Amino acid sequence: MTRVVGLTGGIGSGKSTVATLLRDLGAVVIDADAIVHEMQEAGEPLLAEMVAAFGPDILDANGALDREALGRIVFSDPAQRARLGAIVHPKVGAEMAHRLAAARASGAPLVVLDVPLLLEGREAGRGAPAPYECVIVVWAPEGAQLERQMRRDGRDRDEALRRIRSQMSLDEKRRLADHVIDNSGSPEETEQQVRALYQRLVTDTARPEPTPKGQTAC
Repeated sequence: MTRVVGLTGGIGSGKSTVATLLRDLGAVVIDADAIVHEMQEAGEPLLAEMVAAFGPDILDANGALDREALGRIVFSDPAQRARLGAIVHPKVGAEMAHRLAAARASGAPLVVLDVPLLLEGREAGRGAPAPYECVIVVWAPEGAQLERQMRRDGRDRDEALRRIRSQMSLDEKRRLADHVIDNSGSPEETEQQVRALYQRLVTDTARPEPTPKGQTAC
C-alpha cells in the first residue's frame, strides 16, 4: 500500500535538500515547483496566461519567464500573489494528482508531495481534501533562511526578508506539522533525521483515522 505524505518548508529552509534525500532513499517525490517550471516554459499556455495577467515585463529578452521580475510583483503585493495563485494552483494541482495516481499504480511504498505553500493552502481551506496522510515541515531559524537566500540567490537583506515574511512563518508551520526536520545544524545531522523518518514512514503500517482536516498523524 502506498503511503502519501506532504513536505513543506520555507524559502531557504532546506526543503529541496530533504526532498533529494528522501528521493535517494527510495521515495517518489512529486515536486510542485518543478511542475510549475515545466508549465511556465516559453510557449506553454500557462505562461501566456501569466503574461496576460501581469504584462510582458515578466518575460526576459528570449521570451522566457523572468522569475525575479515576477517575484518583485507578487512578493510585494498580497493581491497580486493571490492572483498568481489563482492562475497557477489549479493547473499544478491537476498535474500533481495525475502523477500521484501513476505512483500509486506503480506500487511505490512512499510518495512525497513537495509543496512550498502546502500549509498556507490547507489553512485557507483551498482545494479538495488533502491527499496526504501527514505533513513534514523542514524548519530552520529565520537568520539561516536569510543567509542561505542571500548567498544562493544574490538578494539583498530587505528583499530576502520580504520574501520570507510573505509566507507563513516556519515556527507556525512547525506547530502544524506531524513531523519536523530541524535543518539548523550540519548536513550530517539533517541526513540522520531524514533517514530515521523515512524508515519510520515505510515500516509503520498503522493508519489512524483522518482528522477533520483530512490528515492523519502518521
